[in-house]
Amino acid sequence: MPMNAGELERLRPTEGARFLLELDRSEAGGARAHYHAWVLTPDGVFAYGAVLGDGGDVTVTAVDGGAPAELVATLEMIARLTARSASKKKEDGLPPWPHRVLRWRGAGRGG
Repeated sequence: MPMNAGELERLRPTEGARFLLELDRSEAGGARAHYHAWVLTPDGVFAYGAVLGDGGDVTVTAVDGGAPAELVATLEMIARLTARSASKKKEDGLPPWPHRVLRWRGAGRGG
């Protein structure tokens, strides 16, 4: 079950942006995973659906409007890094897809 509006509101930063990926489901064999994704800014919350493949392929689709292009590019980069690490995790006997990935970018943090 994806996060509710109150939980997302508490994650909104006062500056910069937060990027959240929350696992919805993974396909048999773990080759693909479907995530609910959000870009959270001081001014808004932007929802996305994301499909990640363990080869590093990523498709991010806006659910309702979209964040500025540079923030979407950062969300895609975080999703791609998550996808690229899935194969190695699987080889190591670990669950390939993390339940939640949360990153922040802002002043002094790559923003």
